[in-house]
Amino acid sequence: MRFPLLTLALTGAGLASFAATPELAEPHLSVLPRTEAERARIAGVTAPPGDFTQPEAFETNPAGAATVRARTTPDAFSQPSGNIAFERELDFKVGNGLFKKLWVSSPSSTLASDGLGPVFNARSCQRCHLKDGRGHPPDGPEDDAISMFLRISVPAAPEAEISRIEAFLLSLGDAAPRTRPDPTYGGQLQDFAVAGHRAEYRLGLRYDEIEVALSDGETAWLRQPSYSAEDLGYGPLAEGAMLSPRVAPPMIGLGLLEAIPAADILALEDPEDADGDGISGRAQIVWSFEHDRPMLGRFGWKAGAPTVREQSASAFAGDIGISSPLFPAPWGDCAAGQPACQRAPHGDGDARQFEIDAAGLDLVTFYSRNLAVPARRDVGDNQVLRGKRMFHESGCAACHTPKFVTHRLQGQPEQSFQLIWPMTDLLLHDMGEGLADNRPEGRATGREWRTAPLWGIGLTEQVNGHSQFLHDGRARSLLEAVLWHGGEAQAARDAVATMPKADRDALIRYLESL
Repeated sequence: MRFPLLTLALTGAGLASFAATPELAEPHLSVLPRTEAERARIAGVTAPPGDFTQPEAFETNPAGAATVRARTTPDAFSQPSGNIAFERELDFKVGNGLFKKLWVSSPSSTLASDGLGPVFNARSCQRCHLKDGRGHPPDGPEDDAISMFLRISVPAAPEAEISRIEAFLLSLGDAAPRTRPDPTYGGQLQDFAVAGHRAEYRLGLRYDEIEVALSDGETAWLRQPSYSAEDLGYGPLAEGAMLSPRVAPPMIGLGLLEAIPAADILALEDPEDADGDGISGRAQIVWSFEHDRPMLGRFGWKAGAPTVREQSASAFAGDIGISSPLFPAPWGDCAAGQPACQRAPHGDGDARQFEIDAAGLDLVTFYSRNLAVPARRDVGDNQVLRGKRMFHESGCAACHTPKFVTHRLQGQPEQSFQLIWPMTDLLLHDMGEGLADNRPEGRATGREWRTAPLWGIGLTEQVNGHSQFLHDGRARSLLEAVLWHGGEAQAARDAVATMPKADRDALIRYLESL
């Protein structure tokens, strides 16, 4: 097991105290303290399994009481929490309507829906998170990149003012790489624009095939992608610009991930690998624009957002160009190098005050928090149980932590005190050169990624019609996704590549049951 945060010299007493007080770690949640008896029970139910001949208690329900039955349709990720009260379902449905809303450009007679862009990646949340599931890279030259985009940043100039999060991290002795948005293109590249404006770019993508030898005479092929920003609409990128591809991640279980105590996540940190297991995960710490303080990052491929509400508001601004109380700029991600974009008509001038107001943002947040995780399938199947054993014995569970118990919460009964199985520690890990995007983000280096939750991963093809995984969709199967792992996960990856084929097949069967 990795050492508790309080024993780690690297992170220091400042970060330890940051984690120690739940009301400071999660200022947006109304948290009730745990009793000693509850702590003992939690330690028991979240302990690693010792018996792989039968399922563990409650393993069928990865989201606790919020779990829903596994549907056999593409709507499997679009259900409300299984324990949601009838009177709260209306908020979920209204939030769903806003999630699906197609925004239009300003000025428009449709005052409640104008403000799109001027540059954007999609006209609605649902366009990227199709069926609330996983995006994919474009499939050939005729397919657009509607659920994928390129993040962009540049190294901060030596004379650039130190940001609040940089100052906080420096106070802990953490000299994270300093970056800034591109002065012309902002923090991400948008491939669509409203009438009268140019799109910022077109995504260029090509693949090279890599052959990988496996045990028992098997061979796998991996796609090595290369990305470029083509047809730039506003001149060249800034010197030193760093690009990182991102596909839209699935939306299920976000409220439960938000409800995991920060102290429980931080207790899994081991940046110096003090226990010698080869795993040295560390927390992403970000500045909360809503709460004006540092918080644990949880959401996004590099854990760049601390809460579901902030992640939602950031996506409205960056992906659609919609202002909100958290990100009030009506031109979205347009940077100072695009003055015409910043001067364009926008939708802030009516009773809403912002293009999506606080009430609308709260409804989208409620919807996003309550997209339910489907029940596991075939948990008692002998091959699935064998695969579960391989998952643990090969070391996958060292980062894909199976179980947590959420905070006891006031006002959020759906997420309160649930035993959940998200299969993630929500920490940053060095994933090796093969998966490196070479673009730092906050504390994350260009080789680090947040451990992705695995719940629901076996239903990807059913929901989204494809089986493409990882941050850029390069893996065409779960096995390919495993084989791309490197860095801290290299030993686990090698164990999978060299284990008998029957064990490898069982491991994949286990992942498909999640």
